[in-house]
Amino acid sequence: MLDHTEIQALFTRSDGEFLFARWQRPIAPVIFGVDNATLPVLKGGIEAVVTLAGHSMTDADPELGTNLMMFFVAEWDELRAIPDLDRLVPGIGGILDQLEATGANQYRVFRFEENGAIRAAFAFIRLDEHMRDVPAQTLALSQAVQLALLWSDEAFQTSPPLLIGPDGDVLLKPEIGALIRAAYDPAIPVMDRDPALAYRLAARVDRPA
Repeated sequence: MLDHTEIQALFTRSDGEFLFARWQRPIAPVIFGVDNATLPVLKGGIEAVVTLAGHSMTDADPELGTNLMMFFVAEWDELRAIPDLDRLVPGIGGILDQLEATGANQYRVFRFEENGAIRAAFAFIRLDEHMRDVPAQTLALSQAVQLALLWSDEAFQTSPPLLIGPDGDVLLKPEIGALIRAAYDPAIPVMDRDPALAYRLAARVDRPA
């Protein structure tokens, strides 16, 4: 399992700031840009991670309606045609310019409650040659993991959160699953900037599910 130094690294951003946050309100997802066959696979991936965390999903948030939006596009420029997207994600035009310039294939934006918990999240995925080769189940689980917590911007760059099981299925790494479960322990704050939180999380990852 992960020790406190490894956990701390997963929430320490490239600027050196430690920042942990999780969802507080139930997650109400909506997904755009996929066919009817892929949609339940993606929602199933979200539901699997939410269930693992001991958190909950809902059809609609009473205040926001939808608080998790996922957009799948062939090219970043397609997002410029979505009405009022700049109201949901201020500065989206500049973000798209940067994504196009760097050739990125995914990007996530989070909004936060007054207490620092995740309030809403937006995931943008460009189905480039690499992403088109990723099975829907793998893509669903990977995105769900990365939206479950406010990970570091450098998390999973060298070690992905998924692995291939003995029967060829894609699975969440046990240590990452245990960390997500620990992060949603009611005794853990919904947001924390103190790196010492990593010790509290490490003490919980070894507990049985």
